Amino acid sequence: MEFEGRSAVVAGGAGGLGGATVRRLAAGGVGVVVLDPQGDRADALVAELGGRARVVVGDSNDDDAVAAAVSAAQDLGVFSIAVSATGVVIPSPRLVDGDGAPMPKDVLLANLELHVLGPFNLARLCAAAFAANTPDADGQRGVIVQTASISAFDAQSTMVPYAAAKGAVASMILPMARDLAPFGVRVCAIAPGAIATPRLSTPRIQQALMGDIVFPKRLGKADEYAMLAEAIIRNPYLNAEVIRLDGAARLSAEFGGRPAPRA
Repeated sequence: MEFEGRSAVVAGGAGGLGGATVRRLAAGGVGVVVLDPQGDRADALVAELGGRARVVVGDSNDDDAVAAAVSAAQDLGVFSIAVSATGVVIPSPRLVDGDGAPMPKDVLLANLELHVLGPFNLARLCAAAFAANTPDADGQRGVIVQTASISAFDAQSTMVPYAAAKGAVASMILPMARDLAPFGVRVCAIAPGAIATPRLSTPRIQQALMGDIVFPKRLGKADEYAMLAEAIIRNPYLNAEVIRLDGAARLSAEFGGRPAPRA
C-alpha cells in the first residue's frame, strides 16, 4: 500500500514500539493519530511531528476513544492503517507457588483485557471504517498490524497469562484475515523478542535477556519493529502472517536459570 494520502491510528503510539512506528509512518507522509492513555507523552510526540499528527487520549478497549481516533484519522487522509502496539508484561507468579497456592485468576483476566480485547476491538472498529474506502489497484482498502510476542510460542516459566494472551493474538490473525479479505483488508502480526524500550531499561534485565539471542547479539531496536510494520503495510502480498522479530532467539525455560525478574 502506498503511503501518499493515507492516514493511520497507532494504539499505544506514545510508547516505545508505538512511538517508533508513529515516527516512521509520519516520515513517509502518513497522517497519524496517536491513541494512548498517556496524554502527556502523546502530546510531546505529536508536537515533535507537527501538523500531520493528532492525539486521542484513551485505549483500545474504549469504543468512544477508538471512534474518536478513527474520526481524527479520516480528517488527515484516507484512513487505511491500524497498528496495535499496546501492552506490557503484567507481573505474574508461577501457576502454583512454593506454598501450593494457585495463581489469582485476575492476573489472566488483566492480560486478556490488555493484550487481546484491546487489539481485537481496535481491529473490528477500524476494519469497519476501512470497508467504506475505495480499493486500490490490488483491491486493498486497509491494513491491520497487531503485536504478538515470541512468548506466544516458547514462553518461560511465570509467563502463563502473558503467553496465553499473546498466543490468542497470534491465533486470531489467520481467521481475521480470512474474515476481512472480502473487504480488501490485510492482517498481519509482529512477534517481537526483547526490544530495548524504556520498560527494559535496567542493565541487569537487558543482559539477562540477551542470553537467548543468537544474532545480532543485542536487544532489538524499536525502529526495527517500525521498519517491519512499514514493510507489512507497503507489501500487498503479505497477509495472515505472524512474523518473529527476535534475532533468532528461542526462550529457555527459565530467565537466567530462575523465574523472570520484573523491571
